[in-house]
Amino acid sequence: MRVLCPGSFDPITFGHMDVIRRAVELFGDVLVGVGNNGQKKYMFDLEERVELARQALVALPSVQIEPIEGLLADYCDSRDIRVVVKGLRFGSDFDFELQMAHMNNSLSGLETVLLPAAVEHVTISSTVLREVLRYGGDVSQYVPPVVIETFNSKFSQP
Repeated sequence: MRVLCPGSFDPITFGHMDVIRRAVELFGDVLVGVGNNGQKKYMFDLEERVELARQALVALPSVQIEPIEGLLADYCDSRDIRVVVKGLRFGSDFDFELQMAHMNNSLSGLETVLLPAAVEHVTISSTVLREVLRYGGDVSQYVPPVVIETFNSKFSQP
């Protein structure tokens, strides 16, 4: 069964990668959909985030990565995907994801599977990591090397 793991992945973290790996173990065929949220400001543009995900997930051959636009329900309908897999860290994640799950189900019958974050990844937040990166902090325990390399390349002073 093919499932979708959607997210903005700005940047992709070891927490994201763990949820995706577990989705592969459960479902086999996973499409990672990298999207834009109009309410967020991004450090990496959509193309960069797709490429970072591709490089970070290269060891998982049953995972495909592509950009997504528009309603998630429409995107899934166009690819005959019936299940969305999302990771949860805290209760606030659950509150938001439950609302989204109900909306997606009412729009297109999508089911949502919520995977709790592994204990070692529960505190990882892309928002916090972006701040640490901006100020030159070490995030190597939270993100794959390609994220740090891309950040350094993009934002290094000539």
